[in-house]
Amino acid sequence: MSDQEPQSPPSSTDKTESLGYRIWDNAKILGIALIIAVTVRWFIVEPRYIPSGSMLPTLQLGDRVVVEKVSYRFQPIEQGDIVVFRTPPQLELFGYDPHQAFIKRVIAEPGQTIAVHDGVVYLDDEPLEEGFIAAPPEYELQALTVPPNNFFVMGDNRNNSNDSHIWGFVPEQNVIGHAIARFWPLKRFGQLS
Repeated sequence: MSDQEPQSPPSSTDKTESLGYRIWDNAKILGIALIIAVTVRWFIVEPRYIPSGSMLPTLQLGDRVVVEKVSYRFQPIEQGDIVVFRTPPQLELFGYDPHQAFIKRVIAEPGQTIAVHDGVVYLDDEPLEEGFIAAPPEYELQALTVPPNNFFVMGDNRNNSNDSHIWGFVPEQNVIGHAIARFWPLKRFGQLS
């Protein structure tokens, strides 16, 4: 025989308090997770969808990429980086949404001179070796010097890209981040270069 008294079943009040506590506890966890997710997306990394073919063959229509937003606070944007940026002021004048995002490759940094002649891109009078482009550019561009705090960007699909050769430079403050990796489709998962 046991010394313990039999326990009475929990009352409906106890069940209600227990359910209320579990709901409140889960709501707190969900709230914290949401705050962390929003903070990460706004300040650290975010996914982006590729809506056009302007970066072919590097990025395909429908690819999903990871854009990191931290490194440019500690190191400069460099020639060759694939960057995501908000609509430059020149395109806002033509009615583009100021919150629209573009993705292009940085071709020239502040102080560098860019030109396109006979299908070759020249950076500071030296031809660029561009094994990543879809085809050589079929247009001419007179030499331009990139002003301070701006960048000259081009799509890898040189002949089908709305980029700096049409509308000019991207101000540094418009750069959202650096596209570092493709995560979808899985068969092409990997780092971008």
